[in-house]
Amino acid sequence: MSQQEFWNSKFSRDGYLYGLKPNSFIASKVKLFKRAGKILCLGEGEGRNAIFLAKRGFDVTAIDASDIGLSKLEQRAKEEGLNIKTMCLDLNEWEAEEKYDAIVASYLHMYEEDRAKLFENIDESLASGGVFVGEFFSVNQLNFSSGGPKDEKLLYKVEDFKNHYAFSDADIKEQITILDEGKGHQGEASVIRVLLSDN
Repeated sequence: MSQQEFWNSKFSRDGYLYGLKPNSFIASKVKLFKRAGKILCLGEGEGRNAIFLAKRGFDVTAIDASDIGLSKLEQRAKEEGLNIKTMCLDLNEWEAEEKYDAIVASYLHMYEEDRAKLFENIDESLASGGVFVGEFFSVNQLNFSSGGPKDEKLLYKVEDFKNHYAFSDADIKEQITILDEGKGHQGEASVIRVLLSDN
């Protein structure tokens, strides 16, 4: 099953699987983003982070493999009078072509062997002084029932990030949090939060 088929099966249901509110970690870091800057949302699904950011005056682009998820995003954007650029593609096919002042991601389900290219694309796509903010399920999420993959190969370790960002000032922490994101993410969860500045 392709990424598009997998996520379309989830997003084809009524309502918004992960709710309408943005990811709380991403929302808490908005003050770090350049005013009216360009922001890229990776694996953005039905658009909760993109809508939140566009409402705050940012120039937002959203990438996702699911055309159904993105059509929901586009419908919400139209209703809210927002202009959000969407790109329907698997992140494994994403090529870094533009620079962004910030890149955000919540819960990208990427296999271990695909992450090096993803991290490199993020690095190449950040403008000077740009910020990357991401929240990911850790391997310890297997001990919780609040959402996320049950395949350990799709979950992350702190070392996955520290190995790549060994020489940067990246802030990388694993912690327990309480998720309240629609029907899809509810309850106690083990996450890894990443904050990277490109200085």
